[in-house]
Amino acid sequence: MKKLALSLCAMTVMTISGCASFADMAGADSATLNAQSAQSFAKMTQEARAKNQLDSSSSTYQRINTVFNRLKPYADQMNQTGQRFQWQLAVLKSDTVNAYVAPGGKVVFYTGIVNKLNLTNDEIAAVMGHEMTHALEEHAKSKIGAQALTNLAIGIGKSYAGSSIGDLGSAAIDLGSQVGIGLPYSRNLESRADYGGLMLMAKAGYNPNAAISLWEKMNRLDGAGGGSFLSTHPSNTQRIGDMRKNLPAALAVYNQRR
Repeated sequence: MKKLALSLCAMTVMTISGCASFADMAGADSATLNAQSAQSFAKMTQEARAKNQLDSSSSTYQRINTVFNRLKPYADQMNQTGQRFQWQLAVLKSDTVNAYVAPGGKVVFYTGIVNKLNLTNDEIAAVMGHEMTHALEEHAKSKIGAQALTNLAIGIGKSYAGSSIGDLGSAAIDLGSQVGIGLPYSRNLESRADYGGLMLMAKAGYNPNAAISLWEKMNRLDGAGGGSFLSTHPSNTQRIGDMRKNLPAALAVYNQRR
């Protein structure tokens, strides 16, 4: 079992450093993912429009769209994927407090995140910058590679151990691969998006202090800071602490524009 543990540790290191390349080898290259994302986004918006769930005229939409258009040029400057993004925004009429992005720059906002949290434009920019960074750093592609590597590590580990591992040992490998590879990796991507979003909003002239007030509002909505163990996202409290550490660098960028 010690050799097995060492094998899984080695796989973990490889996951962090090479998952995007592994995704390419698995057929999930950037151009393919972006094209698939564009098709899915078009279908989603068409269905939302048919159900009268696509917002394209409210004051909430106008505010989100204004932030989106202001951040786009700076996001394009940061794009090192080798693929030109066709940025698109869909705002959905829903009380859901959420936003997400798909490969190639397809951003989806729910009106609930703005209306329920009473977000300022700067706070909208914090959310938008976070999502744009996910796309710019191709985190969806990285997760595909990470999952493929995780599955490979599990298969190798169970094969190496053989029938003597038993049900409990098998479950331990599954949990170990999740905690050792999957979940911390996802949390790392969220932390990277927080940092990248902070810098992106600052470059576009939005006050990065708003990223902290955004997550303070999230904290109040959630009712507690929450724990990051067995969660794909850092706790709100952890996010706020990390942002405070990165705030001076973001403020330096922001103040250069004033």
